[in-house]
Amino acid sequence: MSEPPRHESGLPAFEGYTSPPPPGAGGLAVEAEPSQGRYVLAGWWSRVAATLLDGIVIGIGAVLVMLIFGSAFSVGFFDGEDSGAGAIAVGLTIGIISTSIIALLYAPLMMTRTNGKTLGRMAVGNRVVRAKGQEMTLGVAVVREVLVKTLLFGFIGTITIGIASLVDVLWPLWDDENRALHDFVVDTRTVKD
Repeated sequence: MSEPPRHESGLPAFEGYTSPPPPGAGGLAVEAEPSQGRYVLAGWWSRVAATLLDGIVIGIGAVLVMLIFGSAFSVGFFDGEDSGAGAIAVGLTIGIISTSIIALLYAPLMMTRTNGKTLGRMAVGNRVVRAKGQEMTLGVAVVREVLVKTLLFGFIGTITIGIASLVDVLWPLWDDENRALHDFVVDTRTVKD
């Protein structure tokens, strides 16, 4: 059995990395698409910045949707009609449901159309890739962003008073391949684009 190739640092050289592998990176290497070159893992701070920027984008969208539905249903309220308050409640309920749907579908749809990027990730120069180099599909993006990050860690985070969500966010700080817990479930990495 032959010895794996080594980087000048003396550590094993994994295909897909442009820099020496992180300490203890004996596991799965991120494979690069031949036309894309080699991947470099994204740092924790750039992941946080992308998440915050995406939150701002979703927040602006939520405000716009709430204004549209709130104003459309508030016509009777300003005329002094009793049904106006009910209309505003209906409008805001529809706005909240619409905002929730938009927030849940934003990342998966963006990631599918841009092969792993959202507006926040574009701004900081990151994208999510699948470890085996396959293209980002809607199914994988929905499982990663909605089912695992939002629903699973949101639910477990609620039960654990936010500790599970915090651990998910902090996990890349000590993982050899900068993976969060949700990355383990769908076998993805966040890399510099």
